[in-house]
Amino acid sequence: MTLMRILSAAADPTALDRAAAYAADGPVAALTAERIREELDAHQFRPEWVWLAEDENGQVLARALWWGRADSERPIALDCLQVRSTVADPVAVATGLLDAGHAAFGTRPMYNISLPADWSTRPELAEAVAWRRDAGLRSGLSREIQRLRYEWTPAAGLPEIGGRLTFREGSDEEFLEAFVRVSAGSLDQATHDELRTKDARQLAEEDIRFYLDCPGERSWWRLAELPDGTLAGLAVPSATPYNRNVGYLGVVPEQRGKGLIDEILGEITRFHASEGAERITATTDTTNVPMAAAFDRAGYQVTEIRMVLEVSETA
Repeated sequence: MTLMRILSAAADPTALDRAAAYAADGPVAALTAERIREELDAHQFRPEWVWLAEDENGQVLARALWWGRADSERPIALDCLQVRSTVADPVAVATGLLDAGHAAFGTRPMYNISLPADWSTRPELAEAVAWRRDAGLRSGLSREIQRLRYEWTPAAGLPEIGGRLTFREGSDEEFLEAFVRVSAGSLDQATHDELRTKDARQLAEEDIRFYLDCPGERSWWRLAELPDGTLAGLAVPSATPYNRNVGYLGVVPEQRGKGLIDEILGEITRFHASEGAERITATTDTTNVPMAAAFDRAGYQVTEIRMVLEVSETA
């Protein structure tokens, strides 16, 4: 039986170099050494967020790299998990890495796996996803959500102005109320699950804090109204450390089914484009068919499927 040591890169001055140089194999796309160095320089990877599993000879058997924003106190997501293909039990090794990281962080960040749209029909890729999913489950990441990742570029052209809605700035209390109202009946799986354990106002407060912490500006946010001033929904354009992002948008229940989501998405897209955005990213659950259709109509293209493993709010 191979002896294994699990350690943080912060515990060994040479471990970070070994983690970056690890020759990842397997079908799931791996981060390059250059990309890892860039993220370290940006303070979005940190030595204490990089964990390795090694054999008794110091050979790297697996690595896990967690990501956070430059100002994050703790990591937000597991961005990379690889186990060498020669390891007999990748689930056990990966679980050991995740458990060690979670214990050190005092939290269990989500795990994002970026996959091609046809991953489930490719046996080698499906097998690689399966052991990652099993390791996540053993480590407490029991909720799975699959999301479509979309991207807009100027080549798609700008959505037309619909003319049925007006957009204005709003107070914090107005946005809180809007977040509460659009959460009712949401097809977003995370929203649906979280409303089982908390009330809509609490969830709205958490969502607002999340978007205030994102790189986007609060001044970008808009309330969407009908001509008579009736609230129809909201537009919360946002950003990531890499690109402009659609952020959060929604229509209140009584105005759904009228195509108003197209106008709200169009407003967000035109706003980012007017600021010079060359790429706008977005995600929606694979089960949220109306939202996916709106992205399609607005010229957004699916670039990948993102499998998200996270702690269940009902656990």
